[in-house]
Amino acid sequence: MATIPARRLLLTTNTTTTTTISGLAARPCLRASAPHVSASLRAAFSSRRHVAAARTGVTGVRQQGLSRHQQQQTAGRSIRWSTTSATGSKIWTFEEIQSLSTSPSSESKATLIDVREPGELQSTGRIPGAVNVPITTWPDSFHISEAEFEDRFGFARPPPDAEVVFYCKAGVRSRAAAGIAREAGWKDVGEYPGSWIEWSGKGGEVQRLCGMG
Repeated sequence: MATIPARRLLLTTNTTTTTTISGLAARPCLRASAPHVSASLRAAFSSRRHVAAARTGVTGVRQQGLSRHQQQQTAGRSIRWSTTSATGSKIWTFEEIQSLSTSPSSESKATLIDVREPGELQSTGRIPGAVNVPITTWPDSFHISEAEFEDRFGFARPPPDAEVVFYCKAGVRSRAAAGIAREAGWKDVGEYPGSWIEWSGKGGEVQRLCGMG
């Protein structure tokens, strides 16, 4: 009887037999499809982008904003003149804000905007010459009409070609406000990242509020 060499395998297949090699059976491939994202859901979030920037979007920049303030506190007392941030805002220093706040309104080309809540201003005061636009309560302030803005806040809104500078308590809300203003068409936008914490810590002049008029 002829002997079949061990290295040779005889594979026999037919319509009723499945060949198994080395004990491994063929298995079908599994495919997974990515879940479908509703177009209407994307549109709903997109339409409220400027609101989310103030109410929830600030969370995304909180660590970065706080980190910058901490660096300013630990980097010594050297003067760092203004630069432009990665977001496109001009970054203002304490010295520049001090100069802006003491300049006569007729000479000042920039409007300083405090975006904290009215209760915060009542408690701490504000930087002299600043106006208040509470961005958390009114995130649509740069999207509404000029007449509605003036009726709401009691002063005329700076036009889109005017320079605006935002500050808050620690630089988080002011960054969100700067983003909202840029989305609404303002081009010359600035931020004071040191905000009230740095201003009060360095002995900046404080304007106390007698009332909310």
